[in-house]
Amino acid sequence: MFADPFFGRVAGGVLGFLRTRGVHPVLMVADTEPAREDVLSFLRQGSADGALLVSTHAEDPLPARLVAAELPAVLFARPARPVPISYVDLDHRAGARLAADHLVRRGCTRVATITGPLDVPAAQERLTGFRDAMARHGFPHVPIAEGRFTSASGEGAMERLLAEHPGIDGVFAANDLMAQGALLVLHKHRRRVPGQVALVGFDDSSPALSCRPRLTTVRQPVEDMAAGMSRLLLDHVEEPGLRPESVVFEPSLVVRDSA
Repeated sequence: MFADPFFGRVAGGVLGFLRTRGVHPVLMVADTEPAREDVLSFLRQGSADGALLVSTHAEDPLPARLVAAELPAVLFARPARPVPISYVDLDHRAGARLAADHLVRRGCTRVATITGPLDVPAAQERLTGFRDAMARHGFPHVPIAEGRFTSASGEGAMERLLAEHPGIDGVFAANDLMAQGALLVLHKHRRRVPGQVALVGFDDSSPALSCRPRLTTVRQPVEDMAAGMSRLLLDHVEEPGLRPESVVFEPSLVVRDSA
């Protein structure tokens, strides 16, 4: 978790918003059942006023349990299962469409995608948005390889794609870490980026700038989203019984050197 730049950006956005309001967050990692019980107990005892929950697991039971316990809570990302809880999210389909449109404008005709884990709603949305956009451009089939939002999984996915579809000339990776891994494999196979293969990532996180060439990527305004999540939580703390609210942010395309 701590090695992923995404979580660092979320933490930075939360801290930046809460610090100016004299609110001090406590970090708890709830990745096991005992840990989830600790979170619920911590909140029930009044040790914290509410919870900001960042989870990538579709089967995470904590959102529903927070609602059942009537504890103030806000999620980063839409819950995988219908739960009456406030959340902030990104229009992931729109972001994936930006990537598809850009690759097609560059003249790519043999495009593939590296998805995130397909039990995660954001990964599903990015895949659906990308496929739909490519279909509108006249490409009914897009080869896919599933990754795990890590650089190593991006390497493995890119190896599989090259083995099965050696003529690929464009790749959309559903986050920058997987794009970073894909770029390493493309270099290893002596595929010039972007000359032979154009590559687009997602998030606009620190790996996008450390890669060579620097990544063209879909920007997710994570810090603004984290601040919005914090604002929602303070509203729920100040006004118990406030109806759940969703805030969906818009992505943008950042064009650099890889596509």
